[in-house]
Amino acid sequence: MKYGCPAVHYGYECAGKASCPLASCIRIPLSTDRRVFTPIARSSYRWKREYAKRTALERIHSRLDRSFSLELHTIRGQEKLSVHLTLVFSVMSALALGRVRENQPNQMRSLVRPAA
Repeated sequence: MKYGCPAVHYGYECAGKASCPLASCIRIPLSTDRRVFTPIARSSYRWKREYAKRTALERIHSRLDRSFSLELHTIRGQEKLSVHLTLVFSVMSALALGRVRENQPNQMRSLVRPAA
């Protein structure tokens, strides 16, 4: 992996550019701990976008676990679980579609309030 100077990346001129060890880039061996030096720099805009996707997926997984009883399921076999997940996602999509058709798009993720 290699990291470049953030000032150069964002188009800024740095006063200490001549003495900066990151003036061009710094290489980090892959044997170094990946939790410390991630492939995407944590201070970048790309990291923020990717992390926002992660939190959205965690919300979906939480809803699947709690609202649709997947946390304590008794389903055995990949085929049966696949059918169950297909039905759950179909219900979630139908609920969202019903909210949009009732002109309540801000409530499309709600499982509590009635649509009418």
